[in-house]
Amino acid sequence: MKTNATTLSDEIRDLGLEQYVLELEADGLTVVPASVTGVDPDLLDTCQSELLDAFTRVTGGCPISMENGPEGELVWPESQASFLRQPGDPDPTQVLFQQLLKTHRAFRDLTLNPSVDALMDHMIGRLPNGAKARRLSSANSFLKWQGEHGYGESLGLHADQAPNPLPWGTTALTANATWALSDYNLDNGALAYVPGSHRFGRHPSFPDAVKLAKPVDCERGDVIVWHGATWHGAYPKRTKGVRLNYVAYYRHQSVLPQENLKVTMADEPWDDCGDPNLMRELIGFDDVFPYLSGSQSFPRLAK
Repeated sequence: MKTNATTLSDEIRDLGLEQYVLELEADGLTVVPASVTGVDPDLLDTCQSELLDAFTRVTGGCPISMENGPEGELVWPESQASFLRQPGDPDPTQVLFQQLLKTHRAFRDLTLNPSVDALMDHMIGRLPNGAKARRLSSANSFLKWQGEHGYGESLGLHADQAPNPLPWGTTALTANATWALSDYNLDNGALAYVPGSHRFGRHPSFPDAVKLAKPVDCERGDVIVWHGATWHGAYPKRTKGVRLNYVAYYRHQSVLPQENLKVTMADEPWDDCGDPNLMRELIGFDDVFPYLSGSQSFPRLAK
């Protein structure tokens, strides 16, 4: 019987990613170091700088540094509950930046990393005509600072492809590539995940899921890649400073995107990146569905 692990693409072999494929198959998550992806350190620096500047802008001028975190008093508006804050929770100690693909070329170029693209292709698979099925779903960032609560006792454990109905198969309906823009460890608010949970084919059950969770340790510049069925969340950040990332979130072509990139990126500078053809494919500009206008011809009355 052939499985994903035994049908490796030429890209996986050429890029030397066999070890990371094995970890994805066994654990549902892998950490690919910068020495393997060949990521440009300048891209990481630019993304970090853009996100820190964005934080100061959206907070009305609050200074922030990687070493100290926010350097002013922050007041959250009264709002409805979200995944960042449930009723009765203290104020969050993180923010989520969205729609980053349109904000700076550095995010667009980071999204095009060949190693990540090959791993996404491996997990998400091909269409009946042999074309690659992976598409971008969204491009976001979590900026987290010191706080004891985080997501609370549940660690926010979930599977990204949870909106898709059960049963799930082995093909990833969604998949995540989180670029670490700071070091990750337990005290620093690391990602939490349950090894092998992508093979359970169901949603997390509590409190057992929390007992099985492990922290993901990695260095700045590494990329954490995981299957959409892998249970994951995050630990609270108990140390000073900022934990920062860039999240390129992917989907199968048949799955609804988080951001309607065909619309939101249509008039944005998406083609200034290192590989415009790949970016066009990932956004899905040429996909038949969802269509934005009619495409069918009609017969005419003969005269």
